[in-house]
Amino acid sequence: MIRAEKLSYSVPAKDLYNKVSFSIEENQHAVLIGSNGTGKTTLIQILMDPDEFMFTGKLKRNIQGRIGYVSQFEKHEKDREITVFDYLAEDFVQLQAEMDTVCAQMETAEDFDALMERYQQILDESMAIDADHYDSNIYKELKTAGLSDLAELSIAVISGGEYKLLQVIRQMLRKPDLLIMDEPDAFLDFDNLKGLKNLINSYQGTLLAVTHNRYLLNHCFNKILHLEDADIQEFEGTFVEYNFALLAKKIELQEVVAEQQEEIERTRKVVERMRVEATRMAVASKGRALHAKVSYLERLEARKIKEPFVQLRQPEIALPVIQKYEVIEEVPENVTEEIIEGISEEIVEAIPEEINGEMPVAQNLEPADILTVDQYSLSFEDTLLENVSFAIKEKEKVAIVGANGTGKTTLLRDIFRNEKDSITIAPNVEIGFLSQIHGEMLNEANTVYEEMEEIGEEPNAGEPFKNRKEIEEYLDKYCFDEEMLSNKIDVLSGGEKNLLQLAKIGRSHARLLLLDEPTSHLDTYAQIALEKAIAEYQGAILMVSHDFYTIVNCADYILLVEDKGIRKVRTRSFRKMIYEDHFKLEYLELEQKKKELEQRIEAYLRKHDFEAARSVCEELEVIIERMKSNV
Repeated sequence: MIRAEKLSYSVPAKDLYNKVSFSIEENQHAVLIGSNGTGKTTLIQILMDPDEFMFTGKLKRNIQGRIGYVSQFEKHEKDREITVFDYLAEDFVQLQAEMDTVCAQMETAEDFDALMERYQQILDESMAIDADHYDSNIYKELKTAGLSDLAELSIAVISGGEYKLLQVIRQMLRKPDLLIMDEPDAFLDFDNLKGLKNLINSYQGTLLAVTHNRYLLNHCFNKILHLEDADIQEFEGTFVEYNFALLAKKIELQEVVAEQQEEIERTRKVVERMRVEATRMAVASKGRALHAKVSYLERLEARKIKEPFVQLRQPEIALPVIQKYEVIEEVPENVTEEIIEGISEEIVEAIPEEINGEMPVAQNLEPADILTVDQYSLSFEDTLLENVSFAIKEKEKVAIVGANGTGKTTLLRDIFRNEKDSITIAPNVEIGFLSQIHGEMLNEANTVYEEMEEIGEEPNAGEPFKNRKEIEEYLDKYCFDEEMLSNKIDVLSGGEKNLLQLAKIGRSHARLLLLDEPTSHLDTYAQIALEKAIAEYQGAILMVSHDFYTIVNCADYILLVEDKGIRKVRTRSFRKMIYEDHFKLEYLELEQKKKELEQRIEAYLRKHDFEAARSVCEELEVIIERMKSNV
């Protein structure tokens, strides 16, 4: 269907692809993955319209019909008064209307042959998209996506996630030669994500998707195209199998590298001894021997295995460092350091030096509420949230979860603005906010450097940088190289904009972070780095997320939005609930076992115990095979 041979393409800032070759076969479900900013979206644009790009190499497309496309940004047509069924049927109704018009014209037209030719074209197109059965096909796809109840509803009243699924269904019904989807999972809730998974897995045509969503990656696709450092690696198989292959290759390569390094060190010591000998004794044979050994050492260095796709750089995300609270200067003897440690500033200040010669007992010194929401309500045309109340204490990590369109993002923004009587934030608490609307927190007309240079100009805006070099060193940890500092923010990828927001937050002293879909557009490596940063952060976090893995890996508990209210749910209960609805029975246990084995392998690799790593890798292979049968 698609074959690229030694394809190269550059943008002013960098080379995106350097002589890459890959193929997509008919009826394959391929996924394009890679770090943020590697050019995934540009590549699919080239595949869709190669004449618009000045690339070198060959690009062969065996496409006779049309290419379907689902964008990551779909504007919801809320002003249209049309039902979901009629919206999906529009192309078929229009095609039938055109056929009726041609038939009517044929009754009186003189140029009958031209009309007959057009009639045949319409007939061929109708057969290609199975127009005779379009109504049953629409209901079938709605059922697959879990949207059967929406058929007679207006598209104006459905959620953004449901509307996104309609775009996928609309393209699939047209039966394109190739269907391309660019992050179709962006901002989908769990139910809609499951619907998207079912649509992908039931689709009979050729498909190429760009996604970082670990749920979709683990449960869809049989071809992996991994784009990194201007190169592409192909893999025929599932994402779980691909990750296993990378891990096995990592063990092999690290073992070879260790052996090479040992040989290099041995040779280097011999060279040093020979240099000493050649200096002490001016003998021509010793000089020749030294030259030969130096040449051998240079060849060893040149042959050292370079880091391929198995050693990808992960951003080093660091959330704000919380300054320690000032503790009263003189602590009575019966108050231990354990009692004082971690007590909120407000409580410490409220403790007198003495209360009748005794201090309060430890159990009364609980963390204070850093955020309180009391009887909060939210309405637009309809009531979304009604008299909801909850509180978040210092150091708590909380995820707020619910269906699309239930008011979660608006609640987060209201907390950030702190202008409502129903919202109370503890005194002197600085807030950091990551928005899914990038222009809300970033000036997209700025360059990356200008954006970071402005830090510190506004109150509570963060710690300013001393000079450009400090900015370069700081952003390098977030995978922004020196050249990228001159890029305008509006040309960055969605993931890069999220990383830039996180970099700005990291310079603040925020004790409360509000994160709105923080993993959206982030590649899988950045998602894992963010999860680590959240775990290490000593402040409080309230985040809106639909990413199952981020929620269960980071949240102390979940605030579940349902029926216009909010219910507190333990993470363990939430995980079980989601797995029952979205995964097969054994998958949770297998995935946990897989994670444990991968961690053991990494530990053995750090010790250079390659035999033990290979042994555990054999155990992991068995788990991978069982996981495949549970997808």
